[in-house]
Amino acid sequence: MEGYERVTVYGVSFDVASKQPIVLLKAEGKNRFLPIWIGHPEAAAILMKLQNADLPRPMTHDLLAATIEQLSATVSSVLVTELRDNTFYAVLRLEAGGEEIQLDSRPSDAIALAVRTDAPIFASIELLETNGIEFEQEIEDVEDVVKEFREFLDDVSPQDF
Repeated sequence: MEGYERVTVYGVSFDVASKQPIVLLKAEGKNRFLPIWIGHPEAAAILMKLQNADLPRPMTHDLLAATIEQLSATVSSVLVTELRDNTFYAVLRLEAGGEEIQLDSRPSDAIALAVRTDAPIFASIELLETNGIEFEQEIEDVEDVVKEFREFLDDVSPQDF
């Protein structure tokens, strides 16, 4: 997909300073990560699916995935498109009846839906280049990534973005 790189959900962690959850997207085949601060409910929704937690009743994103399926549609992909005014933007791409439908979405909701439907996630190359963090050596643990990212934040100012 031109202008985009495929990313995977590397993990969800918490920024101790802001007490906000962070979803870490990792560019495939690279050591580049895109951290996105998200809400607690969305973090829980992503984590529950990543951990294959069994719940007695469907959560909101489960309901949306089931609704899409019942309407004979599919989630074809998620695009994390930009960061504007400290807010990340995404597009949820659906296919229904041979047509593509694009919906504006928060990245956290789109990612929570993508992990439920096995839909591929893509991030804008420009977004990865300007807001991604690249590590010199391979990082094995999500907590190590968050630690290195915190160190990066200590040395950066809003003007750098």
